[in-house]
Amino acid sequence: MSRSTPSAVTINTIVTSQLAVPTHGMGFVDITADAEAFLEEAGAREGTLTVFIRHTSASLTIQENADPTVLDDLQSALKRAAPEDAPWTHDTEGSDDMPAHVKTMLTSTSLQIPVQGGELLLGSWQAIYLIEHRRKPHRRDIVLQFIGAI
Repeated sequence: MSRSTPSAVTINTIVTSQLAVPTHGMGFVDITADAEAFLEEAGAREGTLTVFIRHTSASLTIQENADPTVLDDLQSALKRAAPEDAPWTHDTEGSDDMPAHVKTMLTSTSLQIPVQGGELLLGSWQAIYLIEHRRKPHRRDIVLQFIGAI
């Protein structure tokens, strides 16, 4: 095992922005470039980026960005975990709504990603994704917040 030398900064900045993301219905939307552009605009140097989605039928995840079949398999797994044809009680917004809430509960509404040297410390094959759990297109609102040093 090895560990890098710890780095320390004085936190002097909180920068917040909202990102509106149009979706095309059920599936994954890569928002990594949007997060990186926000950090550059904020002048972020070292700290943490929080990504928060303001919805209960869409969510966030960090997943592989190299092989798109990973996203296909994840979508299939979520459909199996919360099928539309289950006997849900909440169905006033359509048969895909309650399964969307379950899928959001199983994934994340908030992510925290370390930032160093102005860069997200994601792994080589990682990207930040919004997951749309509803069949129809939606406009999803995401809060981006950097806390750290500029």
